[in-house]
Amino acid sequence: MDRFAAVERALRKAPPHALLDALRGALRSHYGAQDTDLLMADYAMTILQRVHAPALAPEPLSAHTGAPGRAFGAQQPYAEEKGEDVLVHVPVSVRGDRLGLITVTMPAAAYDAALSQELLDIGELLGHEIIVAERDTDLYLQARRAQRLTLAAEMQWQLLPGRSCSRPEYEIGAQLEPAYAIHGDNFDWAGSADALTLSITNGMGEGIEASLLTSLAVNALRNARRAGLSLADQACLTDQAVYGHHQGSVHLSMLLLRFDLLTGDVEIVDAGSPQMWLQRDGVAEQVELEAQLPLGMFEDTPYTAQNFRVRPGDRLFFFSDGVYDAVSPSGERYSERALAAAMTGTRLLPPAQVPYAVLNELAGHRGSRDQDDDAMVICLDWHGRQG
Repeated sequence: MDRFAAVERALRKAPPHALLDALRGALRSHYGAQDTDLLMADYAMTILQRVHAPALAPEPLSAHTGAPGRAFGAQQPYAEEKGEDVLVHVPVSVRGDRLGLITVTMPAAAYDAALSQELLDIGELLGHEIIVAERDTDLYLQARRAQRLTLAAEMQWQLLPGRSCSRPEYEIGAQLEPAYAIHGDNFDWAGSADALTLSITNGMGEGIEASLLTSLAVNALRNARRAGLSLADQACLTDQAVYGHHQGSVHLSMLLLRFDLLTGDVEIVDAGSPQMWLQRDGVAEQVELEAQLPLGMFEDTPYTAQNFRVRPGDRLFFFSDGVYDAVSPSGERYSERALAAAMTGTRLLPPAQVPYAVLNELAGHRGSRDQDDDAMVICLDWHGRQG
């Protein structure tokens, strides 16, 4: 058995809460590692916090600066020399979804490019095991929290598919703020062999009621999608579910998109949706869509899909009202000038890093004003299917 296979076997046999202990033992036995730490990125994607921290835990590490932040941002191992030893920071990710880092301490003489690649593969393997383990333990979810979540935020985060996703045809990055007290905004995606379905929800209300409304809509949409219904019929079924329960007293806006991975053809249903922008050849322009009624406003509302096409190299942005309508201390809306500048300024960043960068710019624009609505940013790069 080679050493990578030995690590894989150790992780697969470990109890869900003991993945780090199993990894430490396997890396010590088969790679000569002196120590291994696991750090998880928090919900706001700003810090990295240790799993199984000691009694006097050190301060969390930045997810964007220093050696750990460099490895996390670039999604590549980064080594720091410490005398005769080396600290190797290795990203832990699953199909583009950035979970955190492992930091491996080992003799500098044993570290080379081949070992760097093996550790990168081990980080991906650990990421898969963490996702599976989260069904049976709260340990890794607890390590993602810089502070306690509100109950509404807990419900919302459990609905989300992840914060990023990567395939040869596309890359997605998404983020919600404020991370620990969000209201009703939501995003969801699902990929198949031939299509990507993406939904962006701009919720209504606050607190538990907003989360319950969004949960009803998202699960109705998933039910329709998994039944194989068309995009328009998915909107109709979700509309009926919301209206049937609330009788028109509340409603919510949603944007539904279905991408054909072979052709780049896109079906879109705009149900009073969040904003959609297209960045093509370096120029960002808002996409004017055929606005239809929000979901749940009236009984048996018909919905139709419109057609759009993306090209390889295109970047799509989706913004909730909390981004678009944010106001500076001088009264200037973020959408007037700052939004276009933020899209242009992030054009060289990968999609997974774009939402954080835009939300950081938004916080600067808002200044000392309190955030009174969810701010949601989704960035999608379209590569298309090659050949």
